[in-house]
Amino acid sequence: MNFLNLSYFLVAAQELNFTRAAQKLYSSQQTLSNHIHRLEVELDTTLFERTPTQRLTPSGKALEKFAKQVLFLQSQFNNEL
Repeated sequence: MNFLNLSYFLVAAQELNFTRAAQKLYSSQQTLSNHIHRLEVELDTTLFERTPTQRLTPSGKALEKFAKQVLFLQSQFNNEL
């Protein structure tokens, strides 16, 4: 799992719309989808229910909680260095 995948996931989780999230990230929707797909494969779970409207699965909600903590700790570590 890498920090960039988690960062992309968090923006998608906040927006609950891949098009808006990709715009916010100054990225393409395909790039965002690739980051989410890598996480889903690595974690062997689905993170978003994509129809009829996008929302987080229970696994996605759990990852959102922990991803915020991990990225906060990463930021603190980088600041400490």
